[in-house]
Amino acid sequence: MKILGKVFSGIACSFLPVVLLGQQVEKSDVITSITHEQETGIPYWQDIQTVSVNREEPRTAFMTYDTREDALTGEYEKSRFYKLLNGVWQFYYSDSHRKLPTDVVDVKADTKGWSEIQVPGNWEVQGYGIPIYTNHGYEFKASNPQPPQLPADIPTGIYRREFEVLKDWLSRDIYLHIAGAKSGVYVYINGREVGYNEDSKNPAEFLINKYVHEGTNTLVLKILRWSTGSYLECQDFWRLSGIERDVFLYAQPKTAIKDFRVISTLDDTYENGLFELAVDVRNNASACKEVSVSYELLDTAGKQVASAVKKIPVDGYGQHTVSFEKNLLAVKTWTSEMPNLYKLLITLKEGEKVTEIVPFNVGFRRIEIKESKQFAKNGKPYVLLFINGQPLKLKGVNIHEHNEKTGHYLTEELMRKDFELMKQNNINTVRLCHYPQDRRFYELCDEYGLYVYDEANIESHGMYYDLRKGGSLGNNPEWLKPHLYRTINMYERNKNYPSLTFWSLGNEAGNGYNFYQTYLWIKDKDKKLMDRPVNYERAQWEWNSDMYVPQYPSAEWLRYIGETGSDRPVVPSEYSHAMGNSSGNLWDQWKEIYKYPNLQGGYIWDWVDQSMYNYDPKTGVRYLAYGGDFGDTPNDGQFVMNGIVFGDLEPKPQYYEVKKVYQHIGVKALDIEKGAFEIFNKYYFKNLAEDYLLVWSLYEDGKAIQTSQPMDINVAPRQRMQITLPYNYASLKKDAEYFVKVQFILKGQRPWAAKGFPMAEEQILLKEATDRPSIREVAADAGKLDGFVLDKDTKRIFIKGADFEAIFDPQTGSIYSLKYGNETVISDGNGPKLDALRAFTNNDNWFYAPWFEHGLHNLIHKATEYKVLNKGNGTLVLSFTVESQAPNAARIKGGTSSGKNSIEELTDRKFGSNDFKFITNQIWTVYPDGSIELQSSITSNRSSLVLPRLGYVMKVPQQYSNFTYYGRGPVDNYADRKSGQFIEQYTNTVAGEFVNFPKPQDMGNHEDVRWCALTNQAGNGAVFVATDRLSASALQYSALDLILASHPYQLPKAGDTYLHLDCAVTGLGGNSCGQGGPLVHDRVFANQHSMGFIIRPAGKELSVVANVAPAGDLPLSITRTPAGMVELTSAKKDAVICYSIDGSKKVQEYTEPVPMRNGGTIKAWYKDSKDISSTMKFEKIESIQTQVVYASSQESGEGDASHLTDGDPNTIWHTMYSVTVAKYPHWVDLDAGEVKEIKGFTYLPRQNGGNGNIKDYSIQVSMDGKEWGEPVNKGTFARDSKEKRVLFDKPVKARYIRFTALSEQNGQDFASGAEITILAN
Repeated sequence: MKILGKVFSGIACSFLPVVLLGQQVEKSDVITSITHEQETGIPYWQDIQTVSVNREEPRTAFMTYDTREDALTGEYEKSRFYKLLNGVWQFYYSDSHRKLPTDVVDVKADTKGWSEIQVPGNWEVQGYGIPIYTNHGYEFKASNPQPPQLPADIPTGIYRREFEVLKDWLSRDIYLHIAGAKSGVYVYINGREVGYNEDSKNPAEFLINKYVHEGTNTLVLKILRWSTGSYLECQDFWRLSGIERDVFLYAQPKTAIKDFRVISTLDDTYENGLFELAVDVRNNASACKEVSVSYELLDTAGKQVASAVKKIPVDGYGQHTVSFEKNLLAVKTWTSEMPNLYKLLITLKEGEKVTEIVPFNVGFRRIEIKESKQFAKNGKPYVLLFINGQPLKLKGVNIHEHNEKTGHYLTEELMRKDFELMKQNNINTVRLCHYPQDRRFYELCDEYGLYVYDEANIESHGMYYDLRKGGSLGNNPEWLKPHLYRTINMYERNKNYPSLTFWSLGNEAGNGYNFYQTYLWIKDKDKKLMDRPVNYERAQWEWNSDMYVPQYPSAEWLRYIGETGSDRPVVPSEYSHAMGNSSGNLWDQWKEIYKYPNLQGGYIWDWVDQSMYNYDPKTGVRYLAYGGDFGDTPNDGQFVMNGIVFGDLEPKPQYYEVKKVYQHIGVKALDIEKGAFEIFNKYYFKNLAEDYLLVWSLYEDGKAIQTSQPMDINVAPRQRMQITLPYNYASLKKDAEYFVKVQFILKGQRPWAAKGFPMAEEQILLKEATDRPSIREVAADAGKLDGFVLDKDTKRIFIKGADFEAIFDPQTGSIYSLKYGNETVISDGNGPKLDALRAFTNNDNWFYAPWFEHGLHNLIHKATEYKVLNKGNGTLVLSFTVESQAPNAARIKGGTSSGKNSIEELTDRKFGSNDFKFITNQIWTVYPDGSIELQSSITSNRSSLVLPRLGYVMKVPQQYSNFTYYGRGPVDNYADRKSGQFIEQYTNTVAGEFVNFPKPQDMGNHEDVRWCALTNQAGNGAVFVATDRLSASALQYSALDLILASHPYQLPKAGDTYLHLDCAVTGLGGNSCGQGGPLVHDRVFANQHSMGFIIRPAGKELSVVANVAPAGDLPLSITRTPAGMVELTSAKKDAVICYSIDGSKKVQEYTEPVPMRNGGTIKAWYKDSKDISSTMKFEKIESIQTQVVYASSQESGEGDASHLTDGDPNTIWHTMYSVTVAKYPHWVDLDAGEVKEIKGFTYLPRQNGGNGNIKDYSIQVSMDGKEWGEPVNKGTFARDSKEKRVLFDKPVKARYIRFTALSEQNGQDFASGAEITILAN
């Protein structure tokens, strides 16, 4: 037997003597398995050096045919010498390899108690053992792994089936092909051991002639769930076992093609093809054979464009390589835009008899990295990736093998579905994470046109990256052979695919010696072939990565590196972590990528959610499960679901944003009044005329009123063209809003989309509405209101008109109930109330905990003052000041990833006047026709707190199940994920707004909403018209319902609709894995906000009902800055505001901020309308303003020490980590500006993670910033993210304060913090 263990052998490893520390390949290393175990005492699966036994050398994946007709199909099933073994096998499972029956692999083994299992398909999804999901730890040793140690008991599966061998096969070489099986795989035929293999994501082939006989044979595979190979298969996916890909037999002639290598590149004109072919012919017969080797190259029409034939002798048991060359003029090149393929046929003859034909697809392309003619800020030319001479942008996704039903097994049908969705979404490249895929995957990438970023089946993330002994396996020479083995397997099988564009050495496995060697091996091999880039993300800027392929950069970082320049192309191997409802700021990142040449795209993490079907043990309900749902420990919960499509390939909301951002055609307005627009063809090789027609539509108030016929559009690659759209701008109405939508549709059927499919589109605002009729004017025809009635028992205010009845609650300051006609639109107690909570998304991990600490989930609304005014114009005005505060703090348990959440009310932490609260001035105007206008000014006493949303929520009876809106849709969208959703009128059911995330979270939001309506089947209900713009959603569940449910089926029974009307909703960002939260302008802070909306009875034409402008009174706002300056503001144009302080009769007109650091009460009102007033009481401010004057260490930019005093808890100080890591202690010096009597300080840990959070600290003070005395305070912070308040034993006088971090909560050398505030008398 051959053991790929002590050393490698064979042609595939010809480079090994260069890299294996001087070791040479010796034939004497071929020994039997029995001898191996006797000599070492180590079974294969426990031996680092035994990666395979008796396995054939890896080679190009191809099939052998005996007729040209069959070969041209390329279908394995057409070969007479191919036999697929997929299907139902017998199966025996044991939770320990030590408990297996002794005869379990024998032909005569007793199989009466055995089960049946489907092959391919992981055994855990078929009822044996449990799936385990963990991100980067080893599932068999979560902490402190000690390779190669494995558990004492290894779950083991025994697969058994019979197969027939025909007589004519026995004169040929018969191979068993196992395309993928995990982890340690023993192979037995007719009771005899054939071999062994560990690399689960590359095929293993075994020559089996001496083990088989004519007729029925028995094949047994013994598969151990874990082996030493598992230490290199620590990928972020479900840890599953068993046969994951096809198993088949095939037979070649004794003298046959062993392998071949294709060079199909381009000359310097990028027009003419350079073709080279090397064919290895091996002879497994004893006699020398003379054979003729010929090739022919056919174009897509089947026309022969090149051919040649050579006769060669092949010694007995020998091998001979024959080579061909041909230059072809004006070839059709292969790119993702136009994946032109040629068919290569290699034919062997003995005499005049054709003995073998092997087909393969060929694509002509040239891949280079070289300097461009553009220069960066550093004065050096940008170094770029060129494909066929063009510096294109890679618009990519990462992709795992995943099927929600079968685990890791994918059918061709599912692969095609993946590729169809990708191509429809403008994706042009895939990164294989983190292992090679099945051979059919590459063939389909060739066909559909996707650049493949191939990756070796290597990840040892659970060992992390310490280069010292006992750390990263990537720097441990003892593990070189397994690293190189997997790299060679990937390269040799996939080297000839046209779509293969990049090689990757692996993922998250540290860097070091082993990766230096695998890099050198591939570079040496491929420079003789296609010379493709070799990359590795953990190499970072080291020499063993041809491109810089980082993970999760922010838009800011991309801008910096793009502007500054780099010595190689920059393409993030992972970015825009698509976990849950996500992909915020994608357009912000791509604005930088489109702008700078060296930023050449990236790969979104990732394509498909890895949710799998499971069943509730009590109810039997089937649901999509994530980590922990199978009882698997350890687990990383929902972190397994990061796709832009769900596990069943249904697109997630972010899918559509990706399509828009990635689209290859741009549209820009040049002169709107003249209808002049510019079209930019972003393709690098394709004229738009080849595939597209242009269609444009004119929209009035969200409805298309004019649509063109499809028209030809002729724009060359990378060129711009001006067009004129023939709409009549002068005829546009003043009281309407107009957009134009331009679409580029396919002019014909494509393999991945139907004729007419829109591949790119843009919406451009032509004109805003300027003269909408006032609601007061529209409602005037209904007469006047008679007034109101105050119910003495309930204290509620009753207002009744001709066809409506409204009740207001003076205790909450809101509508208590509302009827239009005989139908209740708002039932008792369900009127609009201030709300700031959303069901956190997975990306909200950077700021979700404070929502509960500040009680956003449990706000109680109390009107502190109100008045009712009967206006002479027939309206009633109700003015309220409302305080919204929770009774106490709370704690959310379970995090944003586990899916198992609960809320603990901290009743011992009662809230008082200084704890977080909202103060809202609300003015309700009730019109005679039943329209009710709200104008609201919202403030809080924590202006720097980031809120998930801010606005009003109300419950509307379930019968109003139709949701119509004029805003962005139809897919839900957010401030930082809305470019793909256009502003139109949409209608959906409320139930249809639900997005089936396997873990419920915030969903259904729509930005830039002008109005929305909830109506019943008769068309009755209410319309909600925005004063300006609103964010709106209508769901059957509350935010708390969504937070507390682990899965959709666990939600309460759907009831009334929760309608959210928000002035703003915080964006999604991408903090579930790096990148950070939303950009600052996409965050909602708890500072002053004004908003309003009008509630109107629905009519037949909702857009007509909504065509009104607000006319109600506007409230005043009173806010105080951290420095104690009070500001009085109003949305009222040219308002003159008067105020008085502490009840003084002295009245002043407001012209500048009023100093109130020491606290007090201020009352403000309009000079021309004293009835509209506001009062606010402030406490004395203890904190003083300071400035950071020195930091012992800081990470420039995002970790600057100045963030400690900027008043923003979302920015942080972080000690340096990018260049060097300084040791503790770390300190920051603050300047108070003058001598103060200092009594203490507050420290807020970073809110977006635990790295660097300080444990032990000290405080020193100084008068001059030079002489520092002994610490005036020392202590230890609790290990949580809450603000720490520390008071000194006695106050001290000083101007300068030194805050010193003495240690970190996790024992690391980093220090960080969000805010430091100095308290003074």
